[in-house]
Amino acid sequence: MHYVYLIQNEQDEIYYGVTNDLRRRFNEHQTGKSFFTKNHQWKLIYYEAYGDQRDALTREKRLKYHGQALAQLKRRLLHSLSSAKF
Repeated sequence: MHYVYLIQNEQDEIYYGVTNDLRRRFNEHQTGKSFFTKNHQWKLIYYEAYGDQRDALTREKRLKYHGQALAQLKRRLLHSLSSAKF
């Protein structure tokens, strides 16, 4: 499986990523092994699972570079994650 995930830090910053091992990757973010996310505490706020890596990478790109895809996801998440700020 491949995962597209969103994590949020204490300053309400959002990071998007793709991995084939969600637990390992989240632990890397939490322990400062990731350059872009070190020095923060993160919480996993959302993920999607894909059987094919290409599908996961395509979804990540849509979220990062196409405002409509991200806006749609935010609308869905705001109803279920009252503490998530985008």
